[in-house]
Amino acid sequence: MVSKFADVVAAAERIEGYAHRTPVLSSRIVDEVVGARVLFKCENFQRMGAFKFRGAFNAIARLSARQREAGVVAYSSGNHAQAIALAAQLLGVRATIVMPHDAPASKVAATKGYGGRIVGYDRYAEDREEIGRALAEEEGLALIPPYDHPDVLAGQGTAAKELFDEVGELDALFAPLGGGGLLSGSALAAREMSPGCRVYGVEPEAGDDGRRSLRAGEVVRIDTPRTIADGAQTTHLGEHTFEVIRREVDDVLTASDDELVEAMRLFAAHLKLVVEPTGCLGLAGARQLPGELAGERIGVLVSGGNVDLDRYAALLTS
Repeated sequence: MVSKFADVVAAAERIEGYAHRTPVLSSRIVDEVVGARVLFKCENFQRMGAFKFRGAFNAIARLSARQREAGVVAYSSGNHAQAIALAAQLLGVRATIVMPHDAPASKVAATKGYGGRIVGYDRYAEDREEIGRALAEEEGLALIPPYDHPDVLAGQGTAAKELFDEVGELDALFAPLGGGGLLSGSALAAREMSPGCRVYGVEPEAGDDGRRSLRAGEVVRIDTPRTIADGAQTTHLGEHTFEVIRREVDDVLTASDDELVEAMRLFAAHLKLVVEPTGCLGLAGARQLPGELAGERIGVLVSGGNVDLDRYAALLTS
């Protein structure tokens, strides 16, 4: 199935009244650091604290009455888990979530709080996709993966659509990259609403499967990366997301854990925002291109703010 901008528009209509229209913020000091006018789309203010609510709600809302009655299953390190659990609760659907044993405690607690049933696994020794498919087959559940799903992809693209609606055309757009849902959906919005905008994905340095895939022209699989960006600890892009990324994305950059911590400090000090490490990927990537971005207007998608406060404090003081 070829994803189109029309799917993003339809998703925006479907989630209206349920998803928050998140603010766009800026900082003069951050502008000076990056060397460009930077406009942050702050999905850390989204329901359940991350952009994932958009895609999860859109996907569940698209299910048939029979599928809703049976329930849904998803796998996630945290944000998609919370998003599915909350969206399912709002739509009266039962949700089962496959989560790694080492998922952040705050994300586990929130998922349970939204009514999700959690099935744990070892992210370094077990395959969450296999577990999810088995549960779907055994219990007759609708499987909603965190990124490789056309309705999830379209829903995630609504964040960039809102950004362009508010600020107009941009010279460049930076999006965190894990499995590619946010990046591919954002790229669809950018190509339609700001044709001259360069689109960059930014992934953890330890998990550069997206960059490798873009250069190889095919999906490259890696071992689970060890990085503080737990929301981007994916091992490969999805078929749906890679199709869009290969067609619409200009480049994929990487950021080290140290660069993510520095971005967290910038957000905290100058925008007074608590941003999780994965949500800092876009800013960390933009900081790598000061000469190229000089004098430009750029957008940075801040994907989420769900981080344990003790861990957050430890990272900032490390």
